[in-house]
Amino acid sequence: MDRIMRRLIAIACEGETLAATLDDAPGTTGLLIVSGGNEIRSGAHRGMAMLAHRLAETGIPVFRYDRRGIGDSSGDNGGFSTAQPDLIAAAAAFRAAVPHVTRLVGFGNCDAASTLALFGRSAGLDRIVLANPWVVEPIDDLPPAAAIRAHYRKALVDPSTWRRAISGGISVSKFIRGLERITRARPEDETPLARRVLTAISAWQADAKVILAKGDATAIAFAAAASATIQAETIDTASHSFTGPASAALENALRGNLA
Repeated sequence: MDRIMRRLIAIACEGETLAATLDDAPGTTGLLIVSGGNEIRSGAHRGMAMLAHRLAETGIPVFRYDRRGIGDSSGDNGGFSTAQPDLIAAAAAFRAAVPHVTRLVGFGNCDAASTLALFGRSAGLDRIVLANPWVVEPIDDLPPAAAIRAHYRKALVDPSTWRRAISGGISVSKFIRGLERITRARPEDETPLARRVLTAISAWQADAKVILAKGDATAIAFAAAASATIQAETIDTASHSFTGPASAALENALRGNLA
């Protein structure tokens, strides 16, 4: 395409205003990007803004928005579990702005993926792509128990770990806290949030695709919770936001779900 039209859109949502960005294109399948955590719609290092531009260049309309209380949107940030009205309003605004779109695919990372799994059907989405879905109910400031177990398994067979321990390069107190976290934490698949998210993903059946960053703590926790019940595509990176070389792999996976 010779020229991509990017425009800002204001969306009414329960008495507040959501700020959104549309990269318009002629395709009939549109991608709705949901931001995770407190991340604004441009994404980490503007990654989502650049992804939207590249997809629009190949004919795919892309819509991004800040939920209430985040970025340029008004209101209070109630977290991902309260973001159903925001998602519904954004999907409706996308369809109104690009009426030739007949199929909507949602994409989100971390707790945005959980938002999509839980509320995507109510927003009228046809398919969802979920990166590193959030299934952890925080207990303390340590990583999820499954991620700690994976880290310890790898570290304990690495000779450099023992050299660092002898030289004082490892925090003994943090090591002990990690062991305590493993022993006292319930497996992620036993938590109410994990059960709720996994049940929601399963209900989508073939219309949901899960992508995991191999070395990411959130992805490790999800894999432990899901076990073999939900199939996922794994990208060999420790980057939670798929930065660097992993960005191309994530984009390819997205394109495969937009075809």
